[in-house]
Amino acid sequence: MSPDRRPSREELLGAAGRTIPDVLAPGLRVVFVGINPGLYSGAVGHHFARPGNRFWKALHGAGFTDRVLDPSEDATLPSIGLGVTNLVARATASAAELRRDELREGRRRLERIADELRPRFVAVLGLGAYRTAFDRPGAIEGPQGSERLGPAALWLLPNPSGLNAHHQLPDLIERFAELRRASG
Repeated sequence: MSPDRRPSREELLGAAGRTIPDVLAPGLRVVFVGINPGLYSGAVGHHFARPGNRFWKALHGAGFTDRVLDPSEDATLPSIGLGVTNLVARATASAAELRRDELREGRRRLERIADELRPRFVAVLGLGAYRTAFDRPGAIEGPQGSERLGPAALWLLPNPSGLNAHHQLPDLIERFAELRRASG
């Protein structure tokens, strides 16, 4: 689908259950981990693609990128040391549709990815999903202390979805910038 064309209602509904390819490579500086693709992302085939999602703006504002990338450019991330994947691969209308066992299996999958590709940091975007997937009910945003995912330091960031009213863009940028400074 053309990056400047929005999916129709039928295309959005038809995206349920679709997956988006991971954007990963060995030795990345940071792998960002979404909860799961929304229907919009599933329909267009790119990560964090819904127009209200603030991931790309936060990435740029924090200094990870030299401009705000379009979601259709997600495959360029490894060239700047970044990657993106999801805890759960299947697209849904809401993360509330995900089962606890899916999130926990996502953690095991992330462990395998980290062991194989050896990123320096793995950053999970979403407090509730992280708490469930990693069985850490008291986890707070930021570095997860001595906890690691394979060789990677583990970091927790807010969900950049436009539906997350707890964090406005300036706050997201500052949280992402803390990770950028830590990751070099």
